[in-house]
Parts: sequence; structure tokens; C-alpha cells
Amino acid sequence: MIASKKITFGTDGWRAVMAREFTFDNVALVAQSIADHVNGQGKGSKGIVIGYDARFLSEQFAALVADILGANGIPAYVVDRDTPTPVVAYTIKDLNLAGAVMLSASHNPPEYHGIKFIPDYLHPALPADTDPIVSRIAELQENPDLVKTGGPTPTKINPQPAYFAHVRKLIDFDAISNANLTICVDPLYAAGRGYLSTLLEEAGVNVHTIHNERNPLFGGSLPEPNATNLRELGALVRSTGSQIGLSLDGDADRFGMVDETGTYITSNDVLQLTAWHWAQRMGTGAIVRSVATSGRIDAIARQMGVKIIETPVGFKWVGAMMKQHDAIMGGEESGGLSVRGHIPEKDGIVADLVLTEMVAKTGRTPGSILAELRDQLGTYIATRIDLRLPEASKVALMDSLRNNPPSEVAGHQVVSVNKADGVKLLLDDNSWLLIRPSGTEPLVRAYMEATSDAGVAALKVAAHAIAPDGVDVTH
Repeated sequence: MIASKKITFGTDGWRAVMAREFTFDNVALVAQSIADHVNGQGKGSKGIVIGYDARFLSEQFAALVADILGANGIPAYVVDRDTPTPVVAYTIKDLNLAGAVMLSASHNPPEYHGIKFIPDYLHPALPADTDPIVSRIAELQENPDLVKTGGPTPTKINPQPAYFAHVRKLIDFDAISNANLTICVDPLYAAGRGYLSTLLEEAGVNVHTIHNERNPLFGGSLPEPNATNLRELGALVRSTGSQIGLSLDGDADRFGMVDETGTYITSNDVLQLTAWHWAQRMGTGAIVRSVATSGRIDAIARQMGVKIIETPVGFKWVGAMMKQHDAIMGGEESGGLSVRGHIPEKDGIVADLVLTEMVAKTGRTPGSILAELRDQLGTYIATRIDLRLPEASKVALMDSLRNNPPSEVAGHQVVSVNKADGVKLLLDDNSWLLIRPSGTEPLVRAYMEATSDAGVAALKVAAHAIAPDGVDVTH
């Protein structure tokens, strides 16, 4: 039966197709498990904030979670509208709560929904929290009558004012106000509506906004700010003569940007620009990046005299290291970013504002700064492909790579092997290939970086050779 299918937490919670696996009954199991975990830690009396994104049935799923938490003696605070994940996470700190439950499938297609738990350390839950929650879910699947319902009416809250007050202290809005900027914003019909555009408008920016109404089908696409989905934003930037175009994903925890020509800026390039700007602003410290993120950030860190800390993929690891080391910034190639002075949770709104501040304070375009960094530090071209293969083949492939990694890839010698997350093969020309299994799907992800298009093409061929049974499902 579908209801008895194992519910697991990936790098950032549990996501599944609505009406197939993501049902009210299964959400109830997850909510009860979170309640049991928080109460078991003795933190339940502090309360939990419940947020949700712009997807179909989001309010109803949030209401169910609130009811179950309340029935377990945990005060429930529910946002008054679909709300970005980073805003919900900040509310934990603002109200001194035990954590947050966020109903969101982030940038996944509209038929998906998701649920994640953010503890009071303000970044995605680590295994020490998710493992007991997942184990408890399995127990409750065998005994669903243990789910408690009938809690008191939850407290409705508007978390926007407190978040805005915090962000206004973090970002130099005076510089933005004085720069006479024109900026285009595309929230992709999702939860970031009214956040980024309002902050910019209040700073006197001339803002052109598109896709600014709630649409649970996200205009027939998916709320992922990639090159394809931001073409309309790019065209608007060109037609309005804007300095930059800014976007957000489904729950606004990931950023998306186009430059002054309307050209998409890759996530790795955004992280490099942030490292360049925020390191100058913050001074000493460390930059945290995932193992799958571009090596040019390392080169920028060396130039700035800043240490690099590498983590496995997933912002829970990046956030943990940011907090431990009071890092200047932390980021990953999938579009996650946060900076010192903010919470250690990825925040697309703050990421977009950091780049806006950079443009305002330097008077330069993102493209010109990236060109300067290429001249100074060399060319780095990073990409990723997804290879679908049967679960048994995926396990066998990863075992083989861990135990017998190749000595040569794409005609270059392997000079070191990093097994922190998957298997990363560093080559003698400073290029690299990372093979990493998906934690929730029957596929492996091949991340790679080289100094030329030809080098990237050779690494793609090598990835297919390493996983010959894999079917390329990259989108």
C-alpha cells in the first residue's frame, strides 16, 4: 500500500507527489513524529512555527500540522500567508521557538509537495534530529492510532515585519537608495512575492515585477530560477535597461539572477561574486562551500586571505559549519547561500540583496566583475548531469568507486580522491569529477569542473563511461 511506503528525509526534508504519497495521512505521521521528537527533547513548550509555500493545499496541510502539534501540547504559530522558508526560519530566532515545520517542495514541479523540520539551530535538520524522526514515522505507520488530533486553535502570525527589520540592518540599503537603480524581479508565482520587490521599492529602486500573483501551477513550469525559466526576466531587463534581474525559487530559499544583458548568471558565478563582495565587507574568516561547488571560490578565498571549509552536499552541513566558524558566507552550487550576520539557512532574498548591494556600492555590473575575476584567476566551467539507473546498479557503482577509484579520467591522472560525499576525483589539470548518489531517487549526479568547454565535454564522456548503465535525464 502507498500509505505504508517508507518516508525518508533527503538533504532537505521529505518530498513526494501529492495524492500518491504526499497525503494528509502521511503528513499527519510526520507531524506526530516531529512532535514526539521535540517533546522528547523537552523543548515542546517553546512552540513551533509552521510555514507553507504557494502550492495546492498548502494551507490545509499546515493546518493539519498545527492541529497535531497543538494536540501534543506544543504551541503552534501559523503564518498568515504563503511564506518563504528563510522567513519562517528567522521566526524561530525572533520568537525563541523550538523550531519550524515548513510545508514546501521548493523548486520541484507543482504536483510535488514536501515537509521539513528546521530545529532551533536555524538551519536544515541534521541526522541527529532527522534519524529519530524517520524511525518514529516507521513506528507510527504500524500504529497510526497514536497520532493525536484536536489541538487548540493555533496562533496566526505575520512574520514579515520582523524579518524586514533584520534584513534592513544586514544590507546597506542607503547605498542601494543612492545608486538610482532599475531592477527587474521575478518571484515565479511563488512564496517570495512581496518580499524582495517591497524591500527594493522601499529603498527607492525602480522595480519591474513579473509573475507576481500566486499560481500553484507556476505558469505551467516549475518554480526553479534556471536559465530557461528566466528568459522572460532577461528580456525584461534588456527592454527596461535594468542593472540586474533577480528571481527566487518556490520557497524563496534559492536565488536566481540575470546580468545587465539579460544573460543568466550561474549559481557558481553568484557564489563567486558574493565571496568577492562579502569577504571585502566582512574581512577575516572562512568561506564554507559544498564539495560540489566551483573551485574558483577557493581561488577568490586565497586572493582574499580567507580559509575554505568544504562540506558534503546539503545546506544542513553548510549551515552547521557557518555557525561553528562564524563564516563570512556559505554556499552550494544548487543555489543556496547565506552570509555572516544572517541566520545559517539558505536565503534567496538575502542572496539577491547582497548582489544588489554589490552593484550599488561598486557602480559595476556583475558581468564586468566576473570578467575581471576570470582574467585574474583563470577560467572555471562547472556543470552537472543526472544519470538514472536502477537502485542496485547505483549501489554497486558507488561501492566500486569507493573501493577502486580510477587512476585516470578524461586523459588526466587522478591526483587525489575525496570521499566526503560520493567520490570526487581531482585531476592533474585542476579539473574534477564528482559522482554522488541521490538519496531519494534511482540516479547518480555527476558534477564536474574544467578550464575549457572541451574539458567539460571530456568529463561528461568520462561520467557516462563510469556509469554505462545510466540514462541521462539532465534538465
